Amino acid sequence: MATPDGPPISSTFEGEEKKRYEETSFDAEVASNALRLRGRKLTFSIAFVAGAGFTLFGYDQGVMSALLTAGQVCFFVVAVYVSNESQSLKLFSMYLHAQEIGCLMGALSNLWVGDRLGRRRTIVLGGCIMIIGAILQTTSYSYAQLVVARIFTGIGNGLNTSTVPSYHAELSSAAKRGALICIEGSLITFGWIDFGLFWASGSSAQWRVPIALQIVLALVMVFGIGFLPESPRWLVKQNRNAEAVAVISALENKPPGDAEVQRTYHAIREAVAIEDIVTSSGLGGKQNIKRSPLRKLLVGGRSQHFRRASLGVIIHIYLYYKSMTILFQRLGLSDVTSRLIAAANGTEYFLASIIAIFIIDRIGRRKLMIFGAVGQCITMILLAVLGSVRGTGAQVVSALLLFVFNSFFAIGWLGMTWLYPAEIVGLEIRAPANALSTSSNWIFNFVVVMVTGPSFNNISWGTYIVFAALNALIIPVVYFFFPETAGRSLEDMDVVFALAYNEGVSPVGVSLRKDIPLAGSPEADRILGIETIDGKVDTPRKTS
Repeated sequence: MATPDGPPISSTFEGEEKKRYEETSFDAEVASNALRLRGRKLTFSIAFVAGAGFTLFGYDQGVMSALLTAGQVCFFVVAVYVSNESQSLKLFSMYLHAQEIGCLMGALSNLWVGDRLGRRRTIVLGGCIMIIGAILQTTSYSYAQLVVARIFTGIGNGLNTSTVPSYHAELSSAAKRGALICIEGSLITFGWIDFGLFWASGSSAQWRVPIALQIVLALVMVFGIGFLPESPRWLVKQNRNAEAVAVISALENKPPGDAEVQRTYHAIREAVAIEDIVTSSGLGGKQNIKRSPLRKLLVGGRSQHFRRASLGVIIHIYLYYKSMTILFQRLGLSDVTSRLIAAANGTEYFLASIIAIFIIDRIGRRKLMIFGAVGQCITMILLAVLGSVRGTGAQVVSALLLFVFNSFFAIGWLGMTWLYPAEIVGLEIRAPANALSTSSNWIFNFVVVMVTGPSFNNISWGTYIVFAALNALIIPVVYFFFPETAGRSLEDMDVVFALAYNEGVSPVGVSLRKDIPLAGSPEADRILGIETIDGKVDTPRKTS
């Protein structure tokens, strides 16, 4: 029906009614996806499950380090395959480090799997693979089965270590993100059980039981993740916006229409909206171009993806493998004594890592990294000096210095190496960048494991000089190239890098400024250069 003077009545109100209907429908969908767990309970549950995943990782590393000197597993290899213990140690070393191959495969697969499956399903997949691998290792009666099962377990471990930190970071507030993920780092130090089972030297239980216990931790992670929400960042990427708002609302324990909830949601929507828009001066405009994960990592411009991904790779390379039992044996201590001191060192390592939990969000990332590197460098120099001196006194002081080294590492770097790569990169490349950075960790682990033994045999205490040089090198790298991320949301870092690009300055200096607008605000949108698509980003409002 039409009026004599104007357009049809239905046409006059159609746009407004449609908008009101869409907002009401969206609010209803958000309400239908409301979570039972909210606020602190939800935050604790996420930390518990993520912690179980990293306890699993740390436990596996600790157990295998201890089994390197366990006579029973070496006897197993000797009895089945070879006639001398020296050859069995080589075979066992191959078995031990076969996991690095699997971890590398698992981490690299996350370049393509991570964003397709989502954070939760990737973690479940990794956990299930680790359960199967642990079962195969525990029931092994052949060397081939041990090695294949070890590689298979590593694939699951690679998937988890490249996903859990990102998942936890995307579900954490800016104010507490550092402390929460440093808890994961602390749990890597878990591993007293292997010392207790060292005394079961007359039974294969000495190595079967510790390996089987991994299954318990994996089950906790797999079943626990089923009670937790998916990352709101991934949900928005999949256009599941109502679910994302419901998750943000639950995390902040505020109603969906709260201004802070809406700002966070808007910031994520803007990050997703500009993902596949590439500016091409040759074509004179903007085109929608889908890019592969590897191509995304090579992008420059405002996003500075390549630079940000490189920082994640560098920090993971710095996290090199340490077998404390072997290092203590290098000091000339007996097998039992070295194991006992290594176990005590692991306990002290854990206690020292707790310090970082309470100070990382107050002091910031950069200061802690530099503090840790300086302390580690000095400790390694002292170890080199004492290594050139023979005597019981030098052995005792050297053992104490290894405790000191671990304290500096636990405070400055243990949790940082998993936290920083997850928060420095943008949403578009977070999954592939963390896959690449974690892969670099496993590659460098393998390299260090292969060269450390021969290095001690050939240059003895000179090995500590090499470690000291590496620690010294990272200090200027952190100072000049690593931006501060403390107190900023994941989307705020997009603004920091975009502003640095616009002004032609270093992101490090910009990250230390206090005048950076929050992501999701109009000022931040202008810095990101997305004014033209503001109208396309639909941010629902709470209806009255």
